[in-house]
Amino acid sequence: MYDFLQKQFLENTVQLYLEVFAAIFIAFIIKRFISKYFAALLFRSFTKAGKRFYKQSFIQLISQPLGNFIFLFITVISLSKLIFPGFLDIEIYKTTTHKVVEALGKIALIVSFILLCIRMVQYAALILQEKANKTDVQANNQLIIFFKDFFRVVLIFIGILLILKLAFNYNVGNLVTGLSIIGAAIALATKENLENLIASFIIFFDKPFATGDLVKVQGFNGTVEKIGLRSTRIRTDQKTFITVPNKQMVDTILDNISMRTQRKAELKLEIALTATQEQLRKVIPAIKMVLHKDIIENNAVFLSDTGRNAHIITVEYFTSMQQTITEFNALREDVNLEIIGLLSKNHISLAGADTKVVVTQKKE
Repeated sequence: MYDFLQKQFLENTVQLYLEVFAAIFIAFIIKRFISKYFAALLFRSFTKAGKRFYKQSFIQLISQPLGNFIFLFITVISLSKLIFPGFLDIEIYKTTTHKVVEALGKIALIVSFILLCIRMVQYAALILQEKANKTDVQANNQLIIFFKDFFRVVLIFIGILLILKLAFNYNVGNLVTGLSIIGAAIALATKENLENLIASFIIFFDKPFATGDLVKVQGFNGTVEKIGLRSTRIRTDQKTFITVPNKQMVDTILDNISMRTQRKAELKLEIALTATQEQLRKVIPAIKMVLHKDIIENNAVFLSDTGRNAHIITVEYFTSMQQTITEFNALREDVNLEIIGLLSKNHISLAGADTKVVVTQKKE
């Protein structure tokens, strides 16, 4: 039996063949159990003080690529113990079949490792998405999706560099230098797109607005429907759909109406110069009484200016943003009608009118 095990076959002993194939066979049989065990160990590294995030999802995502990586690792290490037969080591275009086989083994290991890393990134994104879904900020979901794809591309690029370096012994330093020069030329040619891309990062991190916010920019009022890498899409109050480059969204003054804490209404009453001091002292407190409503949070009524043409009474009041725009407009209408009634009751006319009351109104 010993003599049989020591027999040479293709420059290797039978015993060595049996040991190598036994290791590969055992790795194939138990890779599922090993992968689940190591996946459970990795899962514990993602948990803190009793927090547990989707253990079943983690095992489903990580178990298969982890098992494939472990199996390939054991297989490559085991096969490396064998001596490559000399008659099979044929030179092919400045390389040999032995080097080709070694390169294929390294490529398989690198690909399986990169796939495992991509699955880890997917799981991290799954955790962050679950946390983001518990908040009202929709920009978080877009940021997670963006960076999940971004890191996936980065990992693939790293995998390609590892294959070139380890499998083909290529000097990646020269490649990186060449790519940097090409990248600089492309950046100069696509300067505007690069600026928009950088602006998208600013929007994601600084969060001046988010999807669903009502904003005013470039003279347009509308609701943000989508924030892309190059532009932001807005549905205006005229129901049109406009696309604004992200650079303009960052560089120009943007009013996020959804972030306002109160709605403001302002009236300028141009009182005729025939109104006496007593009439003005009487009508101003009366207007203040009109503004004593539950839905009005703050108000101010005062004689702001006087001149050759009119006395100016400024009326300002604020309401909660919980009101809809329809309710706010209805309140403004009620206030306007009551003020008109007060002026008529106190026999006060506006400038340029005998019996008519004209109110110029400014809304903010």
